[in-house]
Order: sequence, then structure tokens, then C-alpha cells
Amino acid sequence: MRAPSSTNSISYCEAQCIEFEEIKKATRYSRRDWIVGEGRIGPVYKGWIDEHTLTASKPGYGTAVAIKKREADGQRRREKWMKEIHYLSRLHHPNLVRLIGYCDKTENLILVYEFMPKGSLDNHLFARGHQSIPWETRIKVAIGAARALSFLHDRKTQVIHRGFKSEDVLLDGEFNAKLSDFSLARDGPTGDTSTLIMGTYGYAAPEYIATGYLTAKCDVYGFGVVLLELLSGRRAVDMNRAREEQKLVEWANPYLGDKRKLLRIMDAKLKGQYTREAAYSVATLASRCLRLKPKQRPRMAEVLVALEQL
Repeated sequence: MRAPSSTNSISYCEAQCIEFEEIKKATRYSRRDWIVGEGRIGPVYKGWIDEHTLTASKPGYGTAVAIKKREADGQRRREKWMKEIHYLSRLHHPNLVRLIGYCDKTENLILVYEFMPKGSLDNHLFARGHQSIPWETRIKVAIGAARALSFLHDRKTQVIHRGFKSEDVLLDGEFNAKLSDFSLARDGPTGDTSTLIMGTYGYAAPEYIATGYLTAKCDVYGFGVVLLELLSGRRAVDMNRAREEQKLVEWANPYLGDKRKLLRIMDAKLKGQYTREAAYSVATLASRCLRLKPKQRPRMAEVLVALEQL
């Protein structure tokens, strides 16, 4: 197995190099009608490969894969691409998306993942044309995502995702959640501050934005924001709403501790599928995750236990 050409020293355990010609064949030469998503770094193509030989297969045969291309037009983009390979090659868990291979022989840096047929949680909550997911499924997704973060945080060498958001929670055919996008991840705890704040506005913890100090509790805060999105059906930040409702955390926070007022923020698309007790339990958990002081937030292992007891 050949590692990407780079001066960086990285150990690759599973993801293998796939020839560019095979990737082109797997996606029928990157036809537009094979695009299954538009990520922040470019289009995502669906393709078919033989997972044993890593050669292209006919549609419907072999293994379905998602192929992402990142333009190699800067050192930072290459570093993010390499970080994705670094982490997903050595981290293996049922709730982490699996990286099958990569290609670095063109002007594009390419990653080949297992295909997640239901797409992202973000799409199901916010994109037009997607059927609303029911309450029980939302809890199932939250549990899967919590398992992923708990696994990362409780490793001997802790991993902080640093970019956790609903767009990074991918869903298989049975709505099992798998965490993706490790381009911002770091080993932790870092014990230091960063002058370059990375993350997504609306999900990043306030202490990280203010000081650059990164801990696993920053991921816990992001998870709390996603819990609010699951409850309310609203984006973390929505500039199309009235000013007082644009930032989800600020708008929802006053209602989380009151069972009667909580109904004001619940997603109308749920049509009362939940019990008031269950909704309040999730809201209370979200509130704990969103506390301003990191030490007052629960560990992800505690969050997972609370969700599994619903």
C-alpha cells in the first residue's frame, strides 16, 4: 500500500491508494447525474468499486462508494485532506464513516468513503424535498452520534472532532448515524490555545471562540446545538429569520427548563409524536451540554447514557 506523497509522517492502516483511472470509471467519468451531494469542498459522486481489487465495477455491482474531490490549491487544504486520512485510517467504530481509499495523483485530492444512502442529518432536517424524520428516529440518530463522540473522547489518545455539526452526521439505509469529516480533528487534550480558530459558526463553543482553548467539552457544546436542531427543526444559525430568532441557542435557551414553554420551540413537523417527559429530558440534556462553563458540561459518555435511557 502506498501512502500519499508528502513529507508528513503518517501511518495508514486500512485506507488504500486507488488509481485515478479506476475512480473515473467508478463514477462514469464524473458525470453530473452521478452527483449525490454538494459538500463545502465540492461535489460528492456516487460510484461502484470492487472492494477487494479496488477497481471500478458496473453500477449495482461491487460496493457503492461516495467519492469526494478537494482541489489541491493550497497547503492548508492538503493538510486537511491528509488529516482526514490520518484519523479515519486508524479509527474504527460502527458509528464512524469508513474511509476505503484515496488518490493524490491529480490536481484533485480524492477520498473514497463507504456510501451512506440516507445522506446527512442536515439534509433531513432542513433541505427541501426531504420527508421529516420522526421522533424515535431522531433519538436513534442522536444516540449514534453520541456513541461516535464518546468513542473518540474515551480513547487512550483522545480525539477532539472540533467541527461537530448536523452536516457531519451521515445516515445509512436504516438511519444509523456515522460521524464524518475529520479534517479539523486534533488529538487532545491540547492544554494550549490556538490563534487560528477552526469550526463552524453556531456550533463552536464560546470559550473556544474567545480564547482558542480546545477540550473535548467543545465537542459536547456542538452536540448540544445539534440536539436543539433535532428538537426544533431549526438551523443553528438562520439569517432568514427575525433577528431574535437567528441564533438557535440564544432563542431556545429560555424555554429549555420549562415543560410548558418547551412546546414553543418543538418542531411542528413532529406533530406530537413525543411525550412531554421525553422532550423535556432531551431539552434538559441539551441545556447541560450548552452551559457556558465547560466544566459544568457532561462528558459524552454521560450524554450517551442519558439518551439510551429515554
